Amino acid sequence: MAAVVAAVGLLPWLSGRDPALTVLRARSAEQAPTPEALAAVRAGLGLDAGPAGLLGGWLVRLLHGDLGVSWVSGTGVLPTVAAGLGVSLTLMGAALAVALLVATPLAAPALLRGRATGGTVAAVLAAVPEFLLALVLLLTAGVWLGWLPTSGWAGPAHLVLPAVALGVPAGALLGRLVADALPAVLEERWVESWRGAGIGRWRITGAAVRRALPALAGQFAMVAVGLTGGAVAVETVFAVPGIGRTALGAATSQDLPLLQGCVLALLGLGLLAGAGASLARRRLLGPASREAGLGLPAPRPRRIPLAVPVALASVLAVVIGWGLLRDPYAVDVAARLAAPSGAHPLGADALGRDVLARLGHGAAATVGTAAAVTATGWLIALVLGFVPGAAAGLADIANALPPVLTGLLVAAVTGPGSGAAALAVALVSWPPLAAHASALVREVRASRFLAAQRAIGAGPLWVWTRHVLPSVAGPVARHAVLRLPGVALALASLGFLGLGARPPSPEWGLLLDESADYVERAPVPALAPAVALALLAALAVCLSSLGGTRRPQDRRSPRRRPAGRPPARRAPGVLSLPHTPSLPPSVPASRKVRSRVAPPS
Repeated sequence: MAAVVAAVGLLPWLSGRDPALTVLRARSAEQAPTPEALAAVRAGLGLDAGPAGLLGGWLVRLLHGDLGVSWVSGTGVLPTVAAGLGVSLTLMGAALAVALLVATPLAAPALLRGRATGGTVAAVLAAVPEFLLALVLLLTAGVWLGWLPTSGWAGPAHLVLPAVALGVPAGALLGRLVADALPAVLEERWVESWRGAGIGRWRITGAAVRRALPALAGQFAMVAVGLTGGAVAVETVFAVPGIGRTALGAATSQDLPLLQGCVLALLGLGLLAGAGASLARRRLLGPASREAGLGLPAPRPRRIPLAVPVALASVLAVVIGWGLLRDPYAVDVAARLAAPSGAHPLGADALGRDVLARLGHGAAATVGTAAAVTATGWLIALVLGFVPGAAAGLADIANALPPVLTGLLVAAVTGPGSGAAALAVALVSWPPLAAHASALVREVRASRFLAAQRAIGAGPLWVWTRHVLPSVAGPVARHAVLRLPGVALALASLGFLGLGARPPSPEWGLLLDESADYVERAPVPALAPAVALALLAALAVCLSSLGGTRRPQDRRSPRRRPAGRPPARRAPGVLSLPHTPSLPPSVPASRKVRSRVAPPS
């Protein structure tokens, strides 16, 4: 936390730009940046003391509860941060309510029928860019129908559209996670025992939800933090004075005291959310987290017919391949904002460039970068998932930093571009995967299965490499694939705010940014990148379901004993372990382990 705050304080010197010049332009754009004016600004801000002196003075004031004064407006930082945080927390609460309303029907089939769903609808909704959904809601419900206000923050009516824009994708993600977790829980042995004892269906359902919540508590906390600090694009569209928009404005004008206060508030919120999720998980698990009392079922997501991912991949391949055959930079002035036609199958943008060509050429930059970032996050999650105690604080800090704010810090050092955006998203995209891996590792450690393996003489290396790692890597990999569209959206958000790829690059986020101004006049060119992201999300769900895990007894059919032959006698010393249908997927013990169990006669 101190390192992040220090990096923010050193932002002007890391970027190589003169903060006095930026502050002077922010205060008065008409005033000429003469040496005298810049010297007066430096003297007034205390920049003559250098970065170390400036940061040390800020830390001393922080110990006394003083966050300083804004360099641009001259007002106190603490009231401004408190006001922005209050607005963002209110918006977060409303967005969470919308998310629960969206997640409930998405998780209901898995809860009622006890089997996993395809999850395609949830993935498509989760892949809708929040800022694009905000623009559509602004135009339809605000401008065309006039039902709700389109900007500002003056009452409950101003809360509806931003909350819906944030809550729908978040609810789709939460609904997908709950729908994946519930079927495995409903196949545990205790459910059969409760049903045999005559316990009612709704009580079993409530207990199943409670059983699934410990592994998802960290995900809920991360979504809540993301709705608070990661709503910069939505706050910008609706002119909501939240903490994210305040931090973005402070970073743009290099208002260091205000930016440091915003970052400090976001980091504190992330730590509180992480601690709350950890406490809730421990209370929900109770003594089961410390004793070998957990039996983990093998996750079995619903198998999707192979024709569905093949069809989706074919559509994307045809569109991208067709676009690659066309020139993405050719300008046809007469076709500006043209509707789809034979010459321009997806229309043309505001400069007359073919949207299909730009969509095809931008696929490599968008999908390829998102895949690389996702793979990096998966590897980081596997490494840190096995040391949850050491990685917990780091994950809370990384999760508390919105990709936009991280993009600002990275862009300040390296300059805006695709590489800077990818690095920024990679730095903050791994905490959900690491939290998932950590929860799985802890539950596997507490399972009866590992206790039985140790009892028959399995060594630590064998247990970790043949049982624990396969039980964790597969589910986390499927989770990472599901996060692929979200990573692409984060890259698109940075491009939308001008922190990612630079024009005239055909990156999909930049296409969304360029089309946002004319979405009302030319909806097809504006929505084409969003539809491509939705198709990518559906394909990600299908691919994750194709990698579903089967139970050990389903991997090969049991060998039938010939009629009339008596069953084989058990060798002396062999432990007879009862069959537990809720054990995690594993492989048979090695010869070395079996030799320890049954010594040769």
